[in-house]
This record gives sequence, C-alpha cells and structure tokens, in this order.
Amino acid sequence: MTVITQAETVPTPLFAPGGSAPQSLELRHLRYFVAVAEAGTFTHAAERMYIAQPTLSQQIRRLEEIIGTSLLQRRREGVRLTQAGAVLLEDSRTILSLLDHGLCRTRQEAGLGRPQLRFVIPTYLPESLAVEATSRLRSVADAAGVGITWIETALDAGFSPIRQRRADAGLGWTDPAMADLPAPLDVMYLGKFEPDVWIPDTHTAASRGVIGLDELARMEVIHGQRAGDGTYDRWLEALRTENPHFDFTDPPFRKSLAVTLAFAASGNQPAAVLTGPRQRIQDWAAPARPGPATSTGTRGMVPVRVAQRQLTATAGLVWNGDLPSQLQQLLFDTADGFGP
Repeated sequence: MTVITQAETVPTPLFAPGGSAPQSLELRHLRYFVAVAEAGTFTHAAERMYIAQPTLSQQIRRLEEIIGTSLLQRRREGVRLTQAGAVLLEDSRTILSLLDHGLCRTRQEAGLGRPQLRFVIPTYLPESLAVEATSRLRSVADAAGVGITWIETALDAGFSPIRQRRADAGLGWTDPAMADLPAPLDVMYLGKFEPDVWIPDTHTAASRGVIGLDELARMEVIHGQRAGDGTYDRWLEALRTENPHFDFTDPPFRKSLAVTLAFAASGNQPAAVLTGPRQRIQDWAAPARPGPATSTGTRGMVPVRVAQRQLTATAGLVWNGDLPSQLQQLLFDTADGFGP
C-alpha cells in the first residue's frame, strides 16, 4: 500500500483564522478530488474529467498540500479515502452542488434559462411506483415549463442528498412513525407497500396464503434489500419482537429472484424469501410464480402475505421546504394526482 505523500513544505491550513479558505484553494481542486473519490482510480477519473492522469495526480497532491494532510490512499485495486478525505468528500459535494444550483437560479432570475428541479429516483424502488411517479412529474413539469435533472442514487433514512441541497426532491421510503422529518424537509405520502413473501409449499401457512409474523420469525429468511433507507432495520426490529435472536440471511444472488427461490428451496432447513416493498397494499395480488424458463429448482416455493400487514413501507415524495413556490407546487400537483 502506497500512501500519497505530501510535499515537504509547510502545510497551509484549509481555513485561515478569519474562517475563509486559503487563496490557493480553487474549485477545480474540489471537482478533481470528488471525481477521483467517485471513480475509484486516477485513470477512470482522468477519463471522466478529460485531463491527463499526471495532471490530475499533481492537482490532488496540491490539494493535500493546501489542506495539510493526506486525503487518499493508493491501493492496488484503486484509491481509498482517509478519514480526512471522507469529511472533505461530503463537504465538497455540498459546496459544488450549492454553487451549481446557485448559478442555475441566477441564470433563471436573469431570464437565461428555465427553472430546474433535481429529482432523486433510487434504483431499488418497484418499477410500478417509479414509473407512475416519474411519468406524472415529467408531465406536470413540462406543462409548467420546468426542466428536470434525474438523479439515480440511494436515499438514506434522513434524505441527506436533499437536506444537504445536492438534490431538490426525491421519491423514497419514509417512516410515518417519525413525528417530523429533519428540517427543512416536507413530505407527501403516496401509499403503503408490502413485500412479496415466498415460503415452502409444505409449510402450514401455505394453504392459508397468509403467514404470521411469529411463524416467519422462526424461519430462516433470505432478504437482500439494504438500501440505507431504514426499511430493512424496521422490519428486522419487528421480527425480533417475536424472536430476539432473529436475523436476516443475505441472498447469494441479489439480482435474480428465481435463483434465490431455488436456493431457498434446496436447503435442508425451511427458508423463506422476503423481497423489499413491491406491492401497493390497495391492489395487492399474489406475485406470479417464475415461468417455465426460469422455474427449475423453484418448485415447492409459494407466495403468501404477512398477516395484518405487519411488514410495510410508505412511499413518500420528499422535498426541501426552501424550494421556490413554483417548484413546490409541481410536487404537490404530482402527489395529488397519484394513484390510490
């Protein structure tokens, strides 16, 4: 492991006594640093930034000299952030996002561009929910002359990208049990969703089509969604109220439900497969069994529901309450017209 060393000069502190950044620090240093951290290697970052790799390496070293500490560690498989680098990465993203957003609003005020909404769509949402939300929002925005920048990334339980103004709004799983979202967030709820649950057809609950939470907690449960939005943890806590020693089993194949079902069916002990939130409660129907082309090894697993809908997640449209009223109205109109 080779650590990027600093030049043998007196390090310049990042912030001068007056609280301002040193004059030698430039925004390009932060953009280059974020690019390297996100790409994972200097080679990939240089390609994305359209600059030579030696130039990029030189600028990162210069940034470390300005701050006075190492930000990245070089490893054979790529770079790794130091603790100081992790702090700077978060703040750099916030600074650059605020700057870009501020410039955009300035151009809009001067009549040089139309309003823009930066909207987050996590990759783990069920397609039906994502399609309905994005289609409605795009239609409403087009009618209002507002442009949308789509951001495909995860949302944590605190909706950090929105609170830190790296995005304006997003669609994700919320927790209605929370009295208030962290300021300055606002939310409109779009409905409750529950998971698909598959159990062996020999289980006593298979004939009922419903399984109790206490029954589920006594089984091995394969569940792979850890999106950082709090849903996984809330469901784990609910099952541990029935069995304090309960824990989820990670799936061997996260991308294929059919293969995971085959894996569960072939074990020596009865196992269940639990997906993330997928079915809107109002129109829940038993999930289709894998077709003939993918059903090999999945015979013996049947879909059921969790009794009393004890495992659910609420979809919410969340936005920054500081948004201009025109953009907030778009989100109200989108949520108001959402399906039941």
